[in-house]
Amino acid sequence: MTNEADKKNVTWPAVLELIVFDFDGVMTDNSVYLTADGTEMVRCNRSDGWGIEQLNVMGFPMLVLSTEANPVLRARCEKLKLPVKHGLARKEETLSGIIAERNISAENIAYIGNDENDLGCLKLVGLPIVVADAHLAALDAAKLVLNKNGGNGAVREFCDMVRTHYSE
Repeated sequence: MTNEADKKNVTWPAVLELIVFDFDGVMTDNSVYLTADGTEMVRCNRSDGWGIEQLNVMGFPMLVLSTEANPVLRARCEKLKLPVKHGLARKEETLSGIIAERNISAENIAYIGNDENDLGCLKLVGLPIVVADAHLAALDAAKLVLNKNGGNGAVREFCDMVRTHYSE
């Protein structure tokens, strides 16, 4: 886990081959809203969307991996033009398959998570990142801890860091 002073000293991959986001707790504040008919809704941060759009323009490959099966996740990812695999039992198995399929190095992947079900992916990649309000186990597995909480601009914070680092 990094402290504020260490954030500038995080070792970024020379080439960032893939950015992977968890959804709940990273792109949302981990809350769920329920209507009387049982429809689930989540709150997302529009500035996160802007950050993702900027990384798309720069050509960074990105995707979302989630255990959540709710279609609201797919709708948000479609709007952001982000590929998504969701309803996953074990995200790290899916990520390992993607690494093999794309013939990329795990060391050149950034994964942004927040909870215990992200530990496999966080331990697999070269740049494990968590949001400020992540579970203690996820915090311990991270090389970079963002200042913002999930759903409250953490994704935008990361996207701005990527833009700054890879524009130099």
